[in-house]
Amino acid sequence: MDNTDKRLCFNEPWILQRADPYIYRHSDGMYYFTASVPAYDGIVLRRSATLAGLKDAAEKELWHKHDAGIMSCHVWAPELHYIDGAWYIYYAAGDKDDVWNIRPYVLECLDADPMEGTWTEKGKMACAPEDEFSFRAFSLDGTVFENKGNYYYVWAEKVGVGRQISNLYIALMDTPYSLKTAQVLLTTPDYDWERVGFWVNEGPAVIKRNGKIFLTYSASDTGIAYCIGMMSIDENDDILDPRRWQKERYPVLCSDAGRGIYGPGHNSFTVDEAGNDILVYHARTETEIVGDPLYNPNRHTMLMKIAWDEAGRPVFSYDTK
Repeated sequence: MDNTDKRLCFNEPWILQRADPYIYRHSDGMYYFTASVPAYDGIVLRRSATLAGLKDAAEKELWHKHDAGIMSCHVWAPELHYIDGAWYIYYAAGDKDDVWNIRPYVLECLDADPMEGTWTEKGKMACAPEDEFSFRAFSLDGTVFENKGNYYYVWAEKVGVGRQISNLYIALMDTPYSLKTAQVLLTTPDYDWERVGFWVNEGPAVIKRNGKIFLTYSASDTGIAYCIGMMSIDENDDILDPRRWQKERYPVLCSDAGRGIYGPGHNSFTVDEAGNDILVYHARTETEIVGDPLYNPNRHTMLMKIAWDEAGRPVFSYDTK
């Protein structure tokens, strides 16, 4: 029996002009939603007792960008996590005097209520002492996942000269705001669909099912070529061994002109009240983008029900009911 909340709409604009959406369902059943706002100037959060209720829930700004220096512009892709009894928001931000000096930062809240509690800046995510490479260049989109009692941090960082390449890296965490091990290269843009406009792997997200860890990520520039790829690994394998990860040859979700959905990407995962797995992603509804796609506000949060095939792998389809 399908107990999906019938108030939910799938594969159509749900929360308007909210890119890089992240939904977290807490242990008490409450849902939290955060995302990049069009002005890229702060971090907002909304809460609801139901997934559908997030659409019209009141939104509160928890943190606002600095007036100058680091964290003063390009506040991107916040994620809310609950680790060892405390709340954390992972986000990226730049410096208005050097706008592409994007780095990953962390906020911490030790209070029970993240909407009303005090948020403290923990600064830039700290790399391991022996790591001479991480967070030295344009780096963003940090996410966190747990496996076998260990926490891992996955992020995107650019390397090279000229038109740099954005790769995904992974490391074991020491604390919620520092890493224990040096970076490991997880994936680089290998295929043509990852190289449209820019060579990009970014926006990692993790879902765990059937003894497997599935990591989705976004590829290419932020226009209609933006799409979602996927990697996977057995939960008992060495998570820090890139050879154990299997990367899909083709994207698992891309634009569909027939449905008017363009540039799906930068997703997260949640479940509805009935336990159905839900893909949370942003996409556009137009092909003609006015100005730089990065600054066009019309990336809207959408939802998709996830199906699972006989091999225990997620299926991302606009047709899933």
